[in-house]
Amino acid sequence: MNTLSLSLVRRLALVAMLAAMTGCVTTTMPAPAPSAANAEKLRSAKFVPAQVGTFKLAAGKPADMDTSMTFRASTVKPVNGSYAGQLRDEIAAELNAAGLLDPKSKSVIEGQLTDSMADTGMSVGKARLAAKIQVKRDGQTVFDKEIVADSTWESSFVGAVAIPAARNQYTALYKTLVGKLFDDVDFKRAMAPQ
Repeated sequence: MNTLSLSLVRRLALVAMLAAMTGCVTTTMPAPAPSAANAEKLRSAKFVPAQVGTFKLAAGKPADMDTSMTFRASTVKPVNGSYAGQLRDEIAAELNAAGLLDPKSKSVIEGQLTDSMADTGMSVGKARLAAKIQVKRDGQTVFDKEIVADSTWESSFVGAVAIPAARNQYTALYKTLVGKLFDDVDFKRAMAPQ
């Protein structure tokens, strides 16, 4: 065997070993919790208390987009079995921490998950989370817009590096999307006292 062939065999053996080490693993996303950045946004905003209504997968989207995501050989599942529900619970956690969650409020925040993806890539990873959010006040829609959060990062050919990075980047998109929602000028207007 020549040196080039031996080097190739060693590399393939290393790749096989690393693949075996990362294995098929299923993890669950962390439970929704308020963040300092979003708490600051809510403190500076003058929002009326709101209830958080139904969040579901948007019509026409594949059902598995709402239930699990695979990063190479690793699967990440939402806490309550639904990524739309995970987003709902993230919004509720932020509002609750700010004293703005009221199940009897006439303002209701609802949404549909329109995109949920992550790609570990071999050198660059990408993730995207999007939802169409509505605010209804006294039964009238006062806000209806798609909010999108994207992320790109340096990834790796090695699964033991790429998989945790993708999981962390994807999970962080929930807080990013909620922060973008709270920053949205039209959302602020819809949530302002009348």
